[in-house]
Amino acid sequence: MQMPQYVLDRVSGKRGRQHVFEALDPKVTALMITDMQNAFVKGKVKADAAMAVMPNINRLAQELREMGGVIAWVQLQAGKPDGSSVAELYHRYFFTPEGAEAHRSSLTPGEWGFELCEELDVREGDIRSVKTRHSAFVPGHSDLHEQLRARGIENLLIGGTVTNFCCETSARDAMMLDYRVVMVSDCNAARFEEDHLNGLTTVFQSFGDVYDTDETIAVLKRGQIEGNRP
Repeated sequence: MQMPQYVLDRVSGKRGRQHVFEALDPKVTALMITDMQNAFVKGKVKADAAMAVMPNINRLAQELREMGGVIAWVQLQAGKPDGSSVAELYHRYFFTPEGAEAHRSSLTPGEWGFELCEELDVREGDIRSVKTRHSAFVPGHSDLHEQLRARGIENLLIGGTVTNFCCETSARDAMMLDYRVVMVSDCNAARFEEDHLNGLTTVFQSFGDVYDTDETIAVLKRGQIEGNRP
């Protein structure tokens, strides 16, 4: 993915180089994949591009596992089994009543929409976490940060859906918690190309780096030798 020239000019002027991280130690790296659930990939609110990025997600997960890293699968919960909401303000003000009900019911544990897509290479030993807010790092609404810290994770590769919503929001918060963050461009998906680009450019300017899958693997391989460095 080609960044707009004004973005490249801005970041080069700000930090004196184009990329933030040129080598990341894979042994302290996690690939976080968020919201690759049936509701978002195959359901009524699907992002069509999400299906297309699954081979990249699985390939990067396999490469990182072989290098000693960690895979984390994050799912969004919007409703409870009794039909109530876990995000009442969001459902009350940002949806029609019908839309809120559909969102809650499709993202309730036990429902088809809540489950991770079966095409994903989820394995025993991977981190599994449920969040009840858009970001996976809101205290009290996800245990992902605690699970990552327990495994000594310092670097976070982010993919999933949608790029400019839960993925970007999680990337912002992760950087504020002192993770080295990379958005993997072709492991993220949004409903529109403009949204996808906007999410990536926002992170690239101030919150982390952006690489595609091949570039990310190269950064991890350099990190096997050099460890973490700018």
